[in-house]
Amino acid sequence: MKLGMLAGAGGRVVNIPLDRIKHAESLGFDSVWTSEAWGSDAVTTATWILANTERIKAGTAIMQMPARTPAMTAMTAMSLAQLSGGRFIVGLGASGPQVVEGWHGVAYGRPITRLKEYVAVMRKIFAREEPVTFEGKEYQLPFTGDSATGLGRPLRSMLHCSEEIPIYSASITPRGVAAAAEVCDGFLPIWYDPEQFGVFEESLNQGFAAAGDKSLASFDLAPFVTVALGDDMAESMLPIKSNLALYIGGMGARDKNFYNDYAKALGFEEAAVTIQDHFLAGRRNEAAAAVPDELVDAVHLVGPEGRIRERAARWVEAGKRGEVGTMMIGANSNAALELIAEIML
Repeated sequence: MKLGMLAGAGGRVVNIPLDRIKHAESLGFDSVWTSEAWGSDAVTTATWILANTERIKAGTAIMQMPARTPAMTAMTAMSLAQLSGGRFIVGLGASGPQVVEGWHGVAYGRPITRLKEYVAVMRKIFAREEPVTFEGKEYQLPFTGDSATGLGRPLRSMLHCSEEIPIYSASITPRGVAAAAEVCDGFLPIWYDPEQFGVFEESLNQGFAAAGDKSLASFDLAPFVTVALGDDMAESMLPIKSNLALYIGGMGARDKNFYNDYAKALGFEEAAVTIQDHFLAGRRNEAAAAVPDELVDAVHLVGPEGRIRERAARWVEAGKRGEVGTMMIGANSNAALELIAEIML
């Protein structure tokens, strides 16, 4: 199993924990991942990390697809891959309607169609076999819409791409997982119970069948896993519960929240409803308190060293079964990174 490190989301200031990233690199971590919402972007931070490290890869978890054209993302990926010696990984996501339409000011569109078309265009650009043309529902190259000048022409990238550039997708919906399995090299579930591979199995198999030549052996299931090392279980779980409550309760409308649906699929239907009720009513503390300890324990690693070692056995076994390829570790201490590296590597 490989280990990735989550670099954390940006807030009021850009915060790139370079010392911790370099420590993860020295421990044998394979990758580090940046993110974006509506503040600092994922590409600039990934670039900074690549410029200040030697071996570890940098990926984006995620780049918001509606914020960039497929060609722009391909240009970025090829540039960073070449400059870093092949250490850049593309991580894509649809984001949500609130951010896409409220912040970027573009239509949310068809997220599954967008992903498939986006990756198809990127791979054509990487291949440089011919000037790129594409006729899709979300993207057309050259553009031929009502406002087109008619002067666009197919182009081939001036920059050659000799590096292998993996493409991941952040997906948790059944159709999104199937699409990722069909066109991507891996996917990034925001949480995952290593004993509930069945939540994704049917969708993955549908995607592999559609691709025709893929299987779990060549596809990376790479979930986000928080490692909270501490003697006080309740205290260690508290920030995790707040984060889970934000996604389950507030990331989306009442009738369109993918994270709420995912929590239900993992077996926490009653809790998901309660969390959302509290959160949407402005009761954030109550929403966090409604997150079951069992959910935190199922998808993250929390507690003293001995307990984390014990609970990590579930992840080790999932790795042996090929049901987890990379654990994307969120940790706020070097000790936590060291512990998980000792167990997993």
